[in-house]
Amino acid sequence: MILLIAFAFLSGLVTIFAPCIWPILPVVLSSGSTSTDHRRPLGLVIGISVSFALITLSLSTLVRFFHFDPNLLRIFAVIVIASMGLSLVIPQLTHWSEMILSRLSGSWKITTNNPGHNFLAGLITGSSLGIVWSPCAGPILATIAALSATGAVTLSVISITLAYSFGVAVPLFILVYGSQKILAKSRLIAPYTHRLQQVFGIIMIITAILIFTNTDKTLELSLLNSFPQLTSSLNGFESNAQVTLQLNQLRGRTPTNNSAPLFDTTAVPAPDFVGITKWQNTPSPLTLKDLKGKVVLVDFWTYTCINCLRTLPHITAWYDKYKLQGFVVIGVHTPEFEFEKNPANVAAAIKQFNIHYPVAQDNDYATWNNYNNQYWPAEYLIDAQGNIRKSHFGEGNYQDMEASIQSLLRENNQQVNSSLVSLPNLSPQTQISPESYLGARRAQYFYPTGTLSSAQQSFTLATDLPPNTFSFGGSWNITDNYAATTSNSQLEYHFTASKVYVVLRPGNNKDASVKVFLDDHLVNTISIDSSKLYPLINSPGAPSAHLLRLEFSSPGIEAYAFTFG
Repeated sequence: MILLIAFAFLSGLVTIFAPCIWPILPVVLSSGSTSTDHRRPLGLVIGISVSFALITLSLSTLVRFFHFDPNLLRIFAVIVIASMGLSLVIPQLTHWSEMILSRLSGSWKITTNNPGHNFLAGLITGSSLGIVWSPCAGPILATIAALSATGAVTLSVISITLAYSFGVAVPLFILVYGSQKILAKSRLIAPYTHRLQQVFGIIMIITAILIFTNTDKTLELSLLNSFPQLTSSLNGFESNAQVTLQLNQLRGRTPTNNSAPLFDTTAVPAPDFVGITKWQNTPSPLTLKDLKGKVVLVDFWTYTCINCLRTLPHITAWYDKYKLQGFVVIGVHTPEFEFEKNPANVAAAIKQFNIHYPVAQDNDYATWNNYNNQYWPAEYLIDAQGNIRKSHFGEGNYQDMEASIQSLLRENNQQVNSSLVSLPNLSPQTQISPESYLGARRAQYFYPTGTLSSAQQSFTLATDLPPNTFSFGGSWNITDNYAATTSNSQLEYHFTASKVYVVLRPGNNKDASVKVFLDDHLVNTISIDSSKLYPLINSPGAPSAHLLRLEFSSPGIEAYAFTFG
């Protein structure tokens, strides 16, 4: 973990050279022109760092808890930045606001020479910038954003985020403080300080307008496209093997240890099911108290996760085999994407995969967090007294888990046949392409930059696409969680696998379809009729490298993520 914290700090440190920070630098530098007190730049960098860290770690949780539109924060930032800009252009506005505050506060007098005022002004401006600033996320920050979005904020995640924020703060403070000193000591500039402040005020107002109209994202995208090698070089040092390994462990997408642990001699009481949005396949909600006396397997899954789907045949077979001996499976469906919260979609998946046991929709991650879970899929085996006796994360290890089920049933005085379910293990046994997200929040495999901005934009398919990367062609509307087709939309992925899947949603288009090309040969045309995981390629034999191209029929089709087998 120390390695990730160190690399997060270095990543923040070099962000000052990244194109994504350039649009906010004029506002940052304006702080150095408005006061000779170093407290103002200090307040500014603290505001940027703290607000960015808080928004990154808690926005998803706040939205779920208070049910507000996150765009309100952006509007608030626009108002603050525009107001600060106006006060520089029209100094009388500052005087009027101080008079009002002084009258309201009685004896508390506020002046522009007050050090506390300087620090507070910088803090407010910096906090506003931290709300709207989206850094060029490399692998480390992309992982933090993903974990925060799913509510998996741990002490490690907080530490890494703070390290990145501190790394950003150091060069920003040096830049602002240095510019402040240069302006203060330059005799050539001194006579024009007032005009310079007005220029910076106009720049702040323009910045506020760009943010309000989302044009700042377009500008950021243009800079990223103009300097792709710079962005990839800055993020490249995060891609070494040790950092990747620790990110996988932090993310929980690649199990760190799939070996079968022995039963714990000190069993841990199992957390209960809390915050469930809807129960399916059962007439009434269930609690662990209701299930006392039975052996329970709690399975965390989601219906577009290919790793979960490869596990389901084994879990459903165990339930069908042992349910008469007091064995119960509770599927906790914790969604990864917004459309997976829809009860109708979950019900369709339950029917499709022949699930007969109760399924709890954990849309708000309440039970997920109650178990301190971080994995899809994850299994927790609970004995008849309500204690967790075994856990397993990821695919595989099926025979050992079934043997543990049998052992706990015998412990509960049940007669159990020692034979095991005979099903093939469909988990990949060789190295294949990684799960790849297409939204801006986690687009680390996008070529050539490894980062995307949330905006409508036009792309050109890359030539000589490197392995395990994807490229867009035509026009797309990129959002945080998915990429939506607009005009002549295409998508290519240079993959290594035997099977390829993609999560798609038709949007409002009832006739949506996609043409699937493998190495420039048309192999299929798929109708997109619902929000689910679609199989694209199923090649016999060992995984091999190919170029996949998707050509979409119409606008509004949402593409979320690739998975491989």
